[in-house]
Amino acid sequence: MLVNKKILIADDDINIIASLKFVLADEGYDIVAVTTPQAALENLKTQSIDLILLDMNFQQDTTSGAEGVQLVEAISMLELNIPIIVMTGWATIDIAVEAMQAGAKDFIQKPWKNERMLSAIDNQLALAKSDKKAQRLSQQNQLLTSQAHPDSRAGIIAQSQTMQELLATLDDLAQSDMSILLTGDNGTGKSMLAAYVHSVSSRAKHSFVPVNMGAIPESLFESEMFGHVKGAFTDAKENRIGRFEMAEQGTLFLDELANIPFAQQAKLLHVLEAQQFEAVGSSKSLHADVRIISATNSDLLSDIKNNTFRQDLYYRLNTIELRVPSLRERVEDIPALAAHFLDAFSAKYHRACPQLTEHAIIAMQQYDWPGNIRELSHMMERVLFICKKDSIDTVDLRLTGAENNDVESLDDPTLSLDEIERKTLIKRLKFHRGNATETAKSLGLSRSGYYRRLSKYELD
Repeated sequence: MLVNKKILIADDDINIIASLKFVLADEGYDIVAVTTPQAALENLKTQSIDLILLDMNFQQDTTSGAEGVQLVEAISMLELNIPIIVMTGWATIDIAVEAMQAGAKDFIQKPWKNERMLSAIDNQLALAKSDKKAQRLSQQNQLLTSQAHPDSRAGIIAQSQTMQELLATLDDLAQSDMSILLTGDNGTGKSMLAAYVHSVSSRAKHSFVPVNMGAIPESLFESEMFGHVKGAFTDAKENRIGRFEMAEQGTLFLDELANIPFAQQAKLLHVLEAQQFEAVGSSKSLHADVRIISATNSDLLSDIKNNTFRQDLYYRLNTIELRVPSLRERVEDIPALAAHFLDAFSAKYHRACPQLTEHAIIAMQQYDWPGNIRELSHMMERVLFICKKDSIDTVDLRLTGAENNDVESLDDPTLSLDEIERKTLIKRLKFHRGNATETAKSLGLSRSGYYRRLSKYELD
């Protein structure tokens, strides 16, 4: 039995409405009843309706079905994707065909049989759920970068005690719905750990939706997070599902949390507190059943003192706050991580996989790793192509010169403008130890401009 689904009945016969209410309420449906086409349209603009039962004839025309067809057409133009079942006591094949062509999904003749009515409603609700899921997955494929997420501890390399303790804590937290705030330097694997929590939680069968908050322009924040309806603004050519709706019953991961524009933080806080939201251009409230995991490399308490981050939002998001250790704090994991990346890139590029010498491993464990795991991954990818031997020694890693080689000689007359900009970005990132906010500020870039350049030069 479907529970809490809302059905709109449009019929000018109050006896028909009473009979339908009696049958459908007993099945657990919520009922909204109206007696005119105008009232039906007004309710659709202000309420979330799951299915419409629509009479084909109203008081102006009691036999032709023209009013019903016109109403079906008007509802279809709203592009709400709500299944419509039409019904009439003056049933003809022509009226049925015309109603289906106008957008109706099924046709029932009065007087109806309860079994046939309930079966038609169940079928249409199931089909609508399937269609909505397909639409959501389609938009996820368009909007979200494909990421490989672990579905067990086997997907995470963690031999050090500090990482084992962190994973044990995350295993416990995964069984709850509490909000988790992950902190730590860039490149430490916060997004992978957020995906891991989702994969071992009760929400695992639903979507994990990551959002880079720094990459969303402030003017599009509400549209990206909450969606919009067609015509809500100039470029709104069609209805769009927001990230909250994509993550319904799943997990929403807010990465680069500190980069949310201050003016938009209050809107996010309201949604988290009320657990409901409205798409841009719509007055309908949608339920927000999502688990929030967020991550930042910023000092949020300092941001609060500087009035760039709301204190109430901070306490809403950090039911528990966990720091992800930097790579230099988990040196025991470096050999296994390096071997993992070498194997992965060897398979990707179809190249022989050289082995790391003991001296190379010791050198890596003594290195500071300002770019953390991401830097280690990039280094192993580079070494795979540079090293022409069966083994990788310390000299092949280029640890002492890696930073300078990448950013030196900006005045080289052979460099293109893009090469100069890329080297400047790398140098500034290293100076600010990967802090996105400070790096963008020092370069005079907006958040969205900064992330566009990271993507352009494949530094993200």
